[in-house]
Amino acid sequence: QVQLVESGGGLVQAGGSLRLSCAASGRTFNMYAMGWFRQAPGKEREFVAGITWSGGSTYYADFVKGRFTISRDNAKNTVYLQMNSLKPEDTAVYYCAADRGRSTIVKTFPAEYDYWGQGTQVTVSS
Repeated sequence: QVQLVESGGGLVQAGGSLRLSCAASGRTFNMYAMGWFRQAPGKEREFVAGITWSGGSTYYADFVKGRFTISRDNAKNTVYLQMNSLKPEDTAVYYCAADRGRSTIVKTFPAEYDYWGQGTQVTVSS
């Protein structure tokens, strides 16, 4: 069992930056692939970025490529999402998720992840 707690959300102007953090409990964090998803009001949850358990591979949704960076620090049981050049359409609740499978491929569907955090609100004003 893994518990995930996101932090770092908030209100920012368009063009600004935020760094989200997701702290995981448990001794096996380094065995999980991690992903960030987001969900805006009235929309389905969508994949944003993911990183394999080793950190050797990352994958991004097209709409964040070049603006967001996912990283992990296994010594701190934490995964990060650095978000730059934020746009109003990035406004959503952001969730981190853990995938127990030690795949070398980043998974992009919510159903493929086993554990979820409670989410953190990101609001980008125009």
